[in-house]
Amino acid sequence: MRPDGIHKAWFLLGGLLIAVLAGIVYVRSGEPVPKYKTIKIERGDMTAAVSATGKVNAVVTVQVGSQVSGTVQRLHADFNSRVKKDQTVAQIDPALFEAQVAQARGRLANDEANLEKARVVLADARRHLGRLEELLSKSLVSQNDKDAAQTAYDSATAGLKAAEAQVLQDQASLRIAETNLRYTTIRSPVDGIVISRNVDVGQTVAASLQAPTLFTIAQDLTEMQIDTSVDEADIGRVHIGQEAEFTVDAYPEIAFAGAVHDIYNQPIVVQNVVTYDAIIRVGNPDLKLKPGMTANVMIKVGHRADVVKLPNAALRFSPEKVSDTGARPGKRSPDAIDVWILRNGKTVPVPVVLGMSDGGYTEVVSGELRPGDEAIIEKIQKNNSTPDAGRSPRMRF
Repeated sequence: MRPDGIHKAWFLLGGLLIAVLAGIVYVRSGEPVPKYKTIKIERGDMTAAVSATGKVNAVVTVQVGSQVSGTVQRLHADFNSRVKKDQTVAQIDPALFEAQVAQARGRLANDEANLEKARVVLADARRHLGRLEELLSKSLVSQNDKDAAQTAYDSATAGLKAAEAQVLQDQASLRIAETNLRYTTIRSPVDGIVISRNVDVGQTVAASLQAPTLFTIAQDLTEMQIDTSVDEADIGRVHIGQEAEFTVDAYPEIAFAGAVHDIYNQPIVVQNVVTYDAIIRVGNPDLKLKPGMTANVMIKVGHRADVVKLPNAALRFSPEKVSDTGARPGKRSPDAIDVWILRNGKTVPVPVVLGMSDGGYTEVVSGELRPGDEAIIEKIQKNNSTPDAGRSPRMRF
């Protein structure tokens, strides 16, 4: 073989060797695989809350109606109008009621004249009876004449009483007519803002069966309340004065703050679900909150500062067998439960007494748990290694 051929062969052999060495991969198949999934125990603040939904409403909402039937003649308020107490907000056509007042006054005047006439008749009957009594004492008239005069006097007395009663009746009728006339002018009963108008000019309102609602006035929109529905399972933890936070869909990034103002005892049952109304008061100085908004409320029912917090997932873990676990502590509280932690590769049960929970974490009242301990929440696999466990690392191409 020529020298250049030998050099070429060595060159190809060297390239092949480099390619082989570059393709070698070391696989460590004997490393142990973790058996459990753990989470660290923390220390910090906890706040327990009850969630509920409700509607935003004004604290005082007044429905302004009409007590008389008629045609709406004028409107003096509209949506979002600010009104004062006793301010005129609408006028019903008063023509019919003015005529009724005039008619009642005419009847009263006629009956007052009849009353005066009855007084005159009574006075005449009294004088006539007196004369006959004097003549009868002198035997100048018969007893029948005197009795007739007495009857006339008694009749005149009754007639006077009837006339007086008729006058009283007509006076009452006149007051009713005048009151109905005043009711044709619709006035605001409170200071506030009109949030609803249900009539238009020319519309006829009928108040024969039920007073129709013409306006809805919110007394003060700078102070609002939320009527929340709290589940019966949570109502026992809700108390007056507790802080609350809520959001509305219009401002999802803003957390509004309020407080529990009242709790109604009347249950609300819908499809066998029992809830109770809890009233949340909240300030609304910038008028962002509007009546009817849906609020997602969180009522703070408890708070703990700087406590050991155990993830709730650790409370659900229980090993299938405890042959490889650490020693179980001897002293236990009657209300303690076991929390399994991983120490030196061993699962160790630690008895703890739990307190308040916020849904994700639970307070550890007493026990040997410390921040940083690894609480077991899930078992990954039963075997301690892969099928190749115990073999030495080998090379593969």
